[in-house]
Amino acid sequence: IDVNLSTQTLNAFEGNKLVFSTLISSGLPAYPTVTGQFRIYLEYQIQTMDGRTLGYDYVVEDVPWVMYFFEDYAIHGAYWHNNFGYPMSHGCVNMSVAEAKWIYDWASIGTLVNVHY
Repeated sequence: IDVNLSTQTLNAFEGNKLVFSTLISSGLPAYPTVTGQFRIYLEYQIQTMDGRTLGYDYVVEDVPWVMYFFEDYAIHGAYWHNNFGYPMSHGCVNMSVAEAKWIYDWASIGTLVNVHY
């Protein structure tokens, strides 16, 4: 999985073959998405995300297709906005619910996630 923060895109590859591409919303300037090479280490089909534990003022219930790749950073579906292509999050990689499900079904624990500008 390749996440390009400059173009706000996520691309999935099998070897060198592009198999999926979508617009994302990464972290706002005050909450930048972490960069580097990571691996998916935890997945949830649905989860309540409570930012209060990290000092943020949000609680979002029923977040779908969650794939954590570093600490509290995750790729997941976002039903609360449709502004993909622009930074919108507190650091996570948001995408449409349908596209997040595709990635969730395709990827697995250990899948490489490369996040860069």
